[in-house]
Amino acid sequence: MPMVLIRDFLKMEATAGLFLVAAAILAMVFANGGLGDVYADFLNTPVKVQIGTLLIAKPLLLWVNDGLMAIFFLLVGLEIKREVLVGELSRRDQVMLPAVAALGGMVVPAAIYLIFNGGDPVARLGWAIPAATDIAFALGVLALLGSRVPLALKVFLTALAIIDDLGAIVIIALFYTADLSVVSLGFGALFLVGLVTLNLMGVTRMSLYWILGIALWVCVLKSGVHATLAGVALAFCIPLKANEKTPLYDLEHALHPWVAYGILPLFAFANAGVFLGGITMDDVLSPIPMGIALGLFFGKQIGVVGFSWVAIRAGLCKLPQSVAWPHFYGAALLAGIGFTMSLFIGTLAFPAEGYGAPVRIGVLGGSLISGLAGYLLLARTLPRGGVTSAADRPNPAEAG
Repeated sequence: MPMVLIRDFLKMEATAGLFLVAAAILAMVFANGGLGDVYADFLNTPVKVQIGTLLIAKPLLLWVNDGLMAIFFLLVGLEIKREVLVGELSRRDQVMLPAVAALGGMVVPAAIYLIFNGGDPVARLGWAIPAATDIAFALGVLALLGSRVPLALKVFLTALAIIDDLGAIVIIALFYTADLSVVSLGFGALFLVGLVTLNLMGVTRMSLYWILGIALWVCVLKSGVHATLAGVALAFCIPLKANEKTPLYDLEHALHPWVAYGILPLFAFANAGVFLGGITMDDVLSPIPMGIALGLFFGKQIGVVGFSWVAIRAGLCKLPQSVAWPHFYGAALLAGIGFTMSLFIGTLAFPAEGYGAPVRIGVLGGSLISGLAGYLLLARTLPRGGVTSAADRPNPAEAG
């Protein structure tokens, strides 16, 4: 991807992080400022869509989590496909370091969570919650440091988060499914075959992909597999050709602002509001929030830095240009900002009542500490005076 496109992507993600912060704060204000009933009634508003005998009836909260988040995962799938085929993850030397870092950043947080919750058959279902990274929030923190941050460090953190998202997709598909409906899965498979056929035939009319994609989403929703995976499946079927203006580029460009400034802030508003009244220190220090918070803070930095150090020492990869170990460590701390993805996985792991508050306390606490620590370390270690190398300076030839 040309550097000018990378900079545009990073700028939008960083700004989206500020919207996420605002949405989370607003949710906390509603939940704790005398508007808790209004907030709850809003999220529980029944919404029904019926076509003939087909009925989808859910509260507004689940339309956000199952419907709008499918569009988010559609965008994630488009980004993954583009990066793997023609972007930063298309060559071994580019993908090795963020891949190793992402692996460590998923394995170690999950292990720390299980140290606290492995003995509880219900609580251990949340093992994947601290394994996630919120790219918008992390890049939003980096944006506070301005031009002091090397572009290579931003690209590394973005690649790590994208691979992390791919890992989350696999985890959701394998571990967070309900009782499966063979009939719904069968119809879904037919629509997926239709999407693949359109791709192989070189069809570029997006309306056909949207029709089959919506039908696929309905089938997956009814099947017991989480509906967001339909967004990923649709994304992988959208045509892409290198160095050409293709539907994938157009769709990604069209969706990005809606997801960044609309869907993700709405998700944060719907899921971050936790009523703090009656919460004691014993609640904060209970196994679920402690496992999540410590998994995000300690697990991410240990996993990302530890696995990367071993891979670099083994000669499998090297640090990005103009990035020193303290900067890399700061990025590893920022990877502990789970927020959106951690909250989302929490809704899948604990759909029953009673687990929402512990999950949110752990996610918000671990993400906040990770963000502050990463920012303070980078603010102290990054050189002052702006761009640090020629590789980070804008290329005038790209500006047009």
